[in-house]
Amino acid sequence: MINKVIDSVEKAIADITDNSVIMFGGFGLSGIPENSIAAILKANTKNLTCISNNAGVDGFGLGLLLKNKQIKKMISSYVGENEEFERQLLSGELEAELIPQGTLAERIRAGGAGIPAFFTPAGVGTEVAEGKETREFDGKLYLMERWLRADFSIVKAWKGDTAGNLIYKGTSRNFNPMMAAAGRITIAEVEELVPAGELDPNQIHTPGIYVTRIFKGEKYEKRIENLTVRTE
Repeated sequence: MINKVIDSVEKAIADITDNSVIMFGGFGLSGIPENSIAAILKANTKNLTCISNNAGVDGFGLGLLLKNKQIKKMISSYVGENEEFERQLLSGELEAELIPQGTLAERIRAGGAGIPAFFTPAGVGTEVAEGKETREFDGKLYLMERWLRADFSIVKAWKGDTAGNLIYKGTSRNFNPMMAAAGRITIAEVEELVPAGELDPNQIHTPGIYVTRIFKGEKYEKRIENLTVRTE
């Protein structure tokens, strides 16, 4: 069986070059590849096009790459937690393609499934539809959307094995599995790495066939996007 383990995050992301298109898994700050983002920050790779549901927050997640001016374009759904994103967008420093969340998920899924386009009612009659084909089905207008694929997909799983099979936990299962299938090269970082054969086949969410490299992350902060506490 092929061993896909890489012994450091630096080696795992070493061939990510300037101008790469990268998918980053996660939902909010849940299930984001923290170690890989930190390594890309340190490598100072520039002019990245990043596909992610969120744009991180100020000072964490993709917010770190935004602050360091490493991202030239964001393709996202929800960006409301990042003031630096807003500043760069309004000043013209950053390109952005904002996509309805369900459409973003389906465009990524289509990229992994090899489906170049599909029709959806989401966005018809809004700015989202500008420049896109519409077609009527059964008396209702639908908008044609293209697949999304990437040079690299970087995902984060709870547990993985040396063959690249992955298990996610909780909300992190939202975008990570779809992105794992839609990248030309998929890099997985995991909290726990076990020998091949130790994972229950019935529990695997991403088969190892989609994963190019896997490594064990050294540290996870797992920050809470919006901390709410009870007042006395």
